[in-house]
Amino acid sequence: MELAKNIFFNTDKLVENTRIKLSYTGKFFEDGSEKVFLHYGFGLLWEDITEIKMEKTELGFQAEIDLTAADSFNFCLKNERDEWDNNDLQNYIFPIERISTDLINVPEVVALNPIRKLRKSYILSKKLKLAIYKIITYVPKLISGNYKKKATN
Repeated sequence: MELAKNIFFNTDKLVENTRIKLSYTGKFFEDGSEKVFLHYGFGLLWEDITEIKMEKTELGFQAEIDLTAADSFNFCLKNERDEWDNNDLQNYIFPIERISTDLINVPEVVALNPIRKLRKSYILSKKLKLAIYKIITYVPKLISGNYKKKATN
């Protein structure tokens, strides 16, 4: 997805606490720069400022970034000659969406009692199946007289 000219992300929207891949095909890629560094931070005050070297590929310079729970992702770029691409002094600023938890229903107390009931019913069903198997197997033998007890020493 292209959010600004020459800036691409591997996702349709930036969501908090996710990892994204950013691709840059701007002026540093066009002028043949060998090294490009991504200088980025989060929120209006550029919190958690980080600078990483981007990987040069055939598709442009690329980097993977872990987004935080801030309201925006801000960045600018510089090359090995210390020239800056800061979107004409505006910086590149993209909103980060929050994960909605409105529809998630989490019970406050998880009771273990249903698990015990499930375990007891499972054991009871196994016992019942074994009893039915024995009845089906041995009753016809008893009726026909083909049932022999094992000899004991």
